[in-house]
Amino acid sequence: MTYQARRFSMAVVLAVLTGAWAADIALAQDFLFRRPNVTLGLRFGYAMPRAEGEIFDFTRNELTVEKSDFNSAAIAGDLGIQLTGRIDLSVGLGYENSEIDSESRDFIGDDDLPILQTTNFRRVPFTVGLKAYLTERGRRISDLAWIPAKWAPFVGGGVGFVWYEFEQSGEFVDYETLDIFVDHFASSDGSPLAYATAGFDYSLGLRWIFTAEARYSWASADMGNDFVGFDPIDLTGLRAALGFSLRL
Repeated sequence: MTYQARRFSMAVVLAVLTGAWAADIALAQDFLFRRPNVTLGLRFGYAMPRAEGEIFDFTRNELTVEKSDFNSAAIAGDLGIQLTGRIDLSVGLGYENSEIDSESRDFIGDDDLPILQTTNFRRVPFTVGLKAYLTERGRRISDLAWIPAKWAPFVGGGVGFVWYEFEQSGEFVDYETLDIFVDHFASSDGSPLAYATAGFDYSLGLRWIFTAEARYSWASADMGNDFVGFDPIDLTGLRAALGFSLRL
C-alpha cells in the first residue's frame, strides 16, 4: 500500500469514527423504534491475488517482480437488505489495483542503465450473495423498541462479475535482435466469479457498525489485445478488510 493510500484510508476511517461518535451523541434513546432493514457499508483493506499462471510466471521470470508485488490496497462498498432475522441479501462493488515498478532481470541498456517498466493489475468485482449471521443481531424488548447486539459473526457467499485490466508500459527487449524499445501492452476483459466470506460486525452504537471481513474469490478471464496467445489470467485471490456500516 502506498504512502498516499495509507494517508487517505486513515483520513476516511477518522472521519467515519467522528461521524459515529456524533451520531450516538445526537441520539437520546438507547434503542431503535424498529429493526433496521438496510445497511450501507464501506471497507478498506488489502488484496492478495493468487497470481499464478502463464502471464504472472512470464512477468516474474523476465522482470524484477515478485509474487507479493501484486498485493495491493483495496476498497469495497456494499448494500445489505434484510431477508430474514439472520439472512441478508448483499450487493457489493470493489476496486483493487497494484502498480509495480521493475527492470529487466537479464539485460541492461546500452548506457549501462536499467531497462525500466511499470506493470498495473486492476480488478473491479461486482457481487451479489447471501450473508448469514450465526447469532441474533439484536433483540426486541417491546413492540416499539429494538436493541442491537454487540457482536454478530457471519458467513456468506455468492456470485458476480469481475472486470480486470493488465498493463505493462516502459522499456522492453526484443529477444531476437536484443534491441531496446518503448511500448505499452494491455489486456482487459471480464469474467464470472464466485466468492466465500466470513467476518463479524461490532456495534459502535445504534446506527454504526464496525465490520471485519475476509473474502476469497475464484475467477479467471481470457487475455487479449496485446497478450493474445497467453493462457487465461488468474483472478483468484483473498481480500481482508475493515470498515464501517450504517443501519438504515
